[in-house]
Amino acid sequence: MSHGPLSIPLARHLLDRDADARSREGLLESLLADPLTRVIAVHNGRALLSGGVDGVDDSAAAVAAPSLALLDPDAATGAEQYLYLGRSTQGSRVGTPLVAAIVGDEAAARIEPDAARWATLRTAAPLLSDGDAGLFAEIASVANWHASHGFCPRCGTATIPQQAGWVRHCPKDDIDIFPRTDPAVIVLITDADDRVLLGSNANWTTGRYSLLAGFVEPGESLEHAVIREMKEESGVDVVDPIYRGSQPWPFPASIMLGFHARLSDAQDPESLVPDGVEIVDLRWLTREQLASPGSGVLLPGAASIARALLEDWYGGPIPDHEGRW
Repeated sequence: MSHGPLSIPLARHLLDRDADARSREGLLESLLADPLTRVIAVHNGRALLSGGVDGVDDSAAAVAAPSLALLDPDAATGAEQYLYLGRSTQGSRVGTPLVAAIVGDEAAARIEPDAARWATLRTAAPLLSDGDAGLFAEIASVANWHASHGFCPRCGTATIPQQAGWVRHCPKDDIDIFPRTDPAVIVLITDADDRVLLGSNANWTTGRYSLLAGFVEPGESLEHAVIREMKEESGVDVVDPIYRGSQPWPFPASIMLGFHARLSDAQDPESLVPDGVEIVDLRWLTREQLASPGSGVLLPGAASIARALLEDWYGGPIPDHEGRW
């Protein structure tokens, strides 16, 4: 396992978020009137892509790597919600203002009727550039927050989007409500033989395995959450939790904080106790077993921090004999 920083999908964000500009009066209106602004359309959690999208064959676009489609401002008129993302820091578009447009069915059909051009973050993230994957994660996180915070948690009054989509204001209580992120720990556990512990969730199909994870509770440190969650889900006592990196995970509003921890020397590795509610099976695997075609293990996909932690432990890409989920 390396000791340097992990390279984690969705966490390699290449954007100037330009947060100071969000409170500027009429910012969205001025940006949408600026022909230099580029708009990213999102419909039902799916972003419009350009380039090589499965099911689309249109010569040059079909062989190009997929990317977020950057539209002229007038292409997404009538959106249900706009969000100022910031300014590009990449290539020829350095300084270009970027705005997300969350659109309904009618607008989406007008913008692009081909459903193959619209992709979820899970599908698109492994294919997109670092900058585009990070942008999509930002959009998905804030869009999910808007969808679930249309009313004030204090009084139930309908809230009003403000500050270029980064605040919802309650006019009755005169309070501002900001996007929230729920921290969760995800842990690569190894034993004295340097085997890795994988678990299968009750809601997954047979053969799907990943690292153990859980939410941080109020008033709890990250390190304590690692120890508590691993004990609750698998019956194992872990020690020496070491932070390895983080990943925004907008499904719907989490940040995954990756750790490595060791099984306590005092515990027998085979004394595993799946909680039976979330985790129904637990397995210790060597590198050779994990890479074996006969392992019967379906590993997490390339966009996940779980995969990054596993491949850091493994020492490189892990063969996908059973595919990914």
